[in-house]
Amino acid sequence: MNAYRAKPLSYPWPPVLYAAAVLAAVFLERMAPIAVSHSHGWAPWLAGSLLVTMAVSLDIWAVKTLIERRTTVLPHRCSSHLVTCGPFRFTRNPIYLGDTLILAGLGLITLNPWWLIMASATVVVATAFAVRKEELHLLSRFGFEFERYRRATSRWI
Repeated sequence: MNAYRAKPLSYPWPPVLYAAAVLAAVFLERMAPIAVSHSHGWAPWLAGSLLVTMAVSLDIWAVKTLIERRTTVLPHRCSSHLVTCGPFRFTRNPIYLGDTLILAGLGLITLNPWWLIMASATVVVATAFAVRKEELHLLSRFGFEFERYRRATSRWI
């Protein structure tokens, strides 16, 4: 199979990575809780709720944009079009960014620092195991067009 037809990922790792981050944050909070001051009242809850709302909106916008452009939403399927509009104008990975911000927002809502730690770890792991492979796939499929997009648009933010 040539590079033009090759799938970016053999397995849809990103949803698994984010699910593992959720489980790890919950597990670590039970096994090794980190003390957090509760003196800020409703401010962390409000900030976390706003962050989760914005992140879910970003995810929905990105999925809607991909569907409208008739390309796959699934990370282990071949892209049929290079999408550079909608949220993809601002970040090359709006769905992963949205999912990461959801983890961070949940950390603020629950005052559980493990969510923030897992969000940071997931960025590193997703970049290493998914994002780079997806970018190679897009480069092989779209060549110079993807290279120009890559130079103009940040990977995350």
